[in-house]
Amino acid sequence: MRMALLVGLLALGNAQAASLADCDGPLSTTLVADAQALPAQAYWLDRSRLQWPGAPVAARFALHHARSGGLHAQPGQPVRGADARVELQPDAGPLPEHFKFIGAGPRLLVPNPTPELLRGELLLVAEDEQGRVLAATRTQTPGALDDWYADDGRRTLGAVPGPKDTRFAVWAPTAHAVGLCRYASATAKAGSFKPLQREGGTWSIRQTGALTGQYYRYLVEVFVPGVGLVRNLVTDPYSVSLNADSERSYIASLTDPRFAPAGWGSQRPTRRTNTQLVVYELHVRDFSAQDASVPAAHRGKYLAFTDPSLGMQRLTELQKAGVTDVHLLPVFDIASIPEHGCVTPTVPQAAPDSEAQQAAVMAVAAQDCFNWGYDPQHYGAPEGSYSSDANDGAVRIREFRRMVQALHEAGLRVGMDVVYNHTSHSGQAPKSVLDRIVPGYYQRLNAQGEIEHSTCCDNTATEHLMMAKLMIDTAVRWVRDYGIDSLRFDLMAHQPRAAMEALQKAVDQARGGHVNLIGEGWNFGEIANGARFVQASQLSLNGSGIGTFSDRGRDAVRGGSAADSGRAMIDRKGFINGANDAATADMVRVGLAGSLRSYRLGGRRLDAIPYGDQPAGYASEPSEVVNYVENHDNQTLFDINIYKLPQDLPMAERVRVQMLGAAVVAFSQGVAYFHAGVEGLRSKSLDRNSFDSGDWFNRLDWSDRDNGFAAGLPPRKDNEADWALMRPLLADARLKPTPADMALSRAMFLDLLRIRASSTLLHMATAEDIERRLRFVATNHAQLIAASIDGQGYPGARFKRIVYAINASSEPLTFTVEEARGQAFVLHPAHRADLRAQQDSRFDPATGRFTAPARTALVWVLEQ
Repeated sequence: MRMALLVGLLALGNAQAASLADCDGPLSTTLVADAQALPAQAYWLDRSRLQWPGAPVAARFALHHARSGGLHAQPGQPVRGADARVELQPDAGPLPEHFKFIGAGPRLLVPNPTPELLRGELLLVAEDEQGRVLAATRTQTPGALDDWYADDGRRTLGAVPGPKDTRFAVWAPTAHAVGLCRYASATAKAGSFKPLQREGGTWSIRQTGALTGQYYRYLVEVFVPGVGLVRNLVTDPYSVSLNADSERSYIASLTDPRFAPAGWGSQRPTRRTNTQLVVYELHVRDFSAQDASVPAAHRGKYLAFTDPSLGMQRLTELQKAGVTDVHLLPVFDIASIPEHGCVTPTVPQAAPDSEAQQAAVMAVAAQDCFNWGYDPQHYGAPEGSYSSDANDGAVRIREFRRMVQALHEAGLRVGMDVVYNHTSHSGQAPKSVLDRIVPGYYQRLNAQGEIEHSTCCDNTATEHLMMAKLMIDTAVRWVRDYGIDSLRFDLMAHQPRAAMEALQKAVDQARGGHVNLIGEGWNFGEIANGARFVQASQLSLNGSGIGTFSDRGRDAVRGGSAADSGRAMIDRKGFINGANDAATADMVRVGLAGSLRSYRLGGRRLDAIPYGDQPAGYASEPSEVVNYVENHDNQTLFDINIYKLPQDLPMAERVRVQMLGAAVVAFSQGVAYFHAGVEGLRSKSLDRNSFDSGDWFNRLDWSDRDNGFAAGLPPRKDNEADWALMRPLLADARLKPTPADMALSRAMFLDLLRIRASSTLLHMATAEDIERRLRFVATNHAQLIAASIDGQGYPGARFKRIVYAINASSEPLTFTVEEARGQAFVLHPAHRADLRAQQDSRFDPATGRFTAPARTALVWVLEQ
């Protein structure tokens, strides 16, 4: 077989060898077409074993291989076009645990396996005694690749400049050949083409000379099932930077002082435990795109964070009150925003309930300068649309670092949202990177060999060795080379717990201390309930110290769920906007207690209280839970309250309801997480999914003149079914807050931050601390939640005891705390903005009775 493969390779190389001209050619060239479309139903379990779910049992099995493609497997006929045939034997060995999800079928052994089988076209065929095809399938190769090339997990990949030369390395184990194209600039024609040499599954080359500042791409010749043998011109998955629209990878060492702003690395905020975090989630473009106090050239850019703008004044104000981390929505290289020539729509002046605004925005949505950015193209490079010159790979590196530096100088730690669960493109799509280098490896496939899309997009498979390596290596880069202090993982449950724990160890080592990891632990899709591996999900991460977002308190506070539409958005009330039942109040208490498994509420452990088909309590420690009532997803809190509160409720009361939601987060044990603008009643004009709704519907106004409500009907695609409900609300002028309303809301929010920051009792370190010290007080009213926290002897408590109350009722309510009798409780000194709290709250030391005013969250303290 090896001789046949060698002859085929030499013939192909002599006829179609790549050259310098190919470096400026098309992104993909088909050298030998593959005319046969077949599913990939069989799985390589390791380098020598396969399993074919559902295959005919009464058959003999063989692998047919053609180095350059051209196999034909027609039922009833022998296979044609093969360079080699390998007959397989039955295998009685056990099914590996990580393949438990595949269906039953023949398990087969490959005698004398060679990795050459994985290069080129390969079919697994069930044959009759005469060698005629009964059935045929392609194979899913990751099991074999991870077995053959386990050592490649320790290799350094990417372009690594040294004092005298630069080493280039790319993992492409199934490639026939890999070449390096180099370019003197972002626009110059290729000046050099060199073939790389294979070692294991990695191709590498050393190039002498000063290459920093140049650009490069790889030419990868690889067989793509269903397409054929192709020559792909592709960027580096390990790119440190790129030119505009990610067409070429940039050569740079991130330790080179040329890429560091003055003073870089001299200041980095103190490390914090998860429970000490108060996170403010912010989009880079939202921050400054419409802020007139930012120089025009910096609006929507990294450099806006370096200006003494209204936005930076707000962040500084929030930091002084208690915000610890600014979490930036994806700032790695994304595929959806044109990095040069993006457009700004002209939005007409129209009625608050008009369709015209959204029509203008959506007409150019694919070409405008806005997107949330959950569409990864290169995981380890900064996004270019936020830089002042996207076509210069050096600029985005320096300006990203200047942004981080400015936030650090303001006393804020910097977190970033990372999205390793999917890619923006796959297959042979022009913006596909991983799949055009190692087809079928990096993406998670279903039983037919098709890419899974449960995450919204093209799912990745971080259970595979080299996809996990890419995730870990690039996370380390952000922490080590860009000063990132914390990471928030999108749809983290689509990743294995083991990979996340390995990542935690790696980033901690890179930082020289703890790096905070939080993420979405939602349990759904093809990996749900541990179908393929132990997930990094809510239930499976307990004991890891990695935090997951809790929907327990979120949904109980807001009401309903993110999937609600129509009347359900109005009728399914939450604790703060009309629910009046004990079950809702108890679920808010679950959130306030950190969703801890072991905490007892009414004598029952929280993990014995049902939450749908899961336990209400799921975390082992408070570090493992993230509390929130609003983030970039779904309607803002202000907007969901537009639906659920009585339409004639005065705006002053709506402000109070908004702050009740914020108070639940501020008083909850665990990580506190807030969405930018929540303090100013931020609205997206009722948009339920603003990921591509442009600057118009995602506006942030730091001057507190406009909260974004009544900006027109939100975009048709995700909202049209509810336009009839929205029209009368958007047209109601009473529902538009004034600057004074927004200013009051902000002031009340700052008070809540100061209260949380004032005492460790509101963010205790361990489950044992919370179980010993936090006690919910019986209130005999489902719209009033009260708690007492013992501070005696607790480090950083500041107070002997704290009593807090959250009254969602429209009436003042009372409750009694027995241990408060005879004590000198006073209102927390941070209550400054809320006159109702100051004037109408009461405490009677003779009885231990507290009075909580209507729609008020407040804290009383017993001084040391």
